[in-house]
Amino acid sequence: MDAVDLQIVHALQADGRLSNQDLADRVRLSPSPCLRRVRRLEDSGLISGYTAMVDQVAFGLPITVFVRVRLERHTAEAVNVFEEHVGLIEHIQDCYLMAGSSDYLLRVVIESLEAYEVLVRTRIHAIPGIASIESSFAFGSVKQSRVFPRPDLPAHPAPGTRGR
Repeated sequence: MDAVDLQIVHALQADGRLSNQDLADRVRLSPSPCLRRVRRLEDSGLISGYTAMVDQVAFGLPITVFVRVRLERHTAEAVNVFEEHVGLIEHIQDCYLMAGSSDYLLRVVIESLEAYEVLVRTRIHAIPGIASIESSFAFGSVKQSRVFPRPDLPAHPAPGTRGR
């Protein structure tokens, strides 16, 4: 992946509805080579799909819960059972395998506290092998981004540059 591919990926993450012509203009390519690069990025799996960003609250799911789960056992079978069950619960948007005191961190979106209680009691508690569940409710969102930072930029600005 070269610098032009990085520009293409960044532009499409910011706006996946860009026409090929608009994308080509942004990355300073003619449309045909731009389209070839996009197709190559798709074929390689780097671009895995396109989706609409939907407002969670307007959609009717105003509550975000971060759920830390610890398993009783860490056998391959216990892990597989847990991960298979998590994959079937639509309200669980993300599931991360963690290092530290929790084994998994889940991000759940839901319509109400009552609905969350039902979800925990009927779906999450029903997953075999869970030792503990700890829930944290988000008051709001300060930042949400689906645009990755460029891997060729430093994470921290050099002293004296103030992020330039």
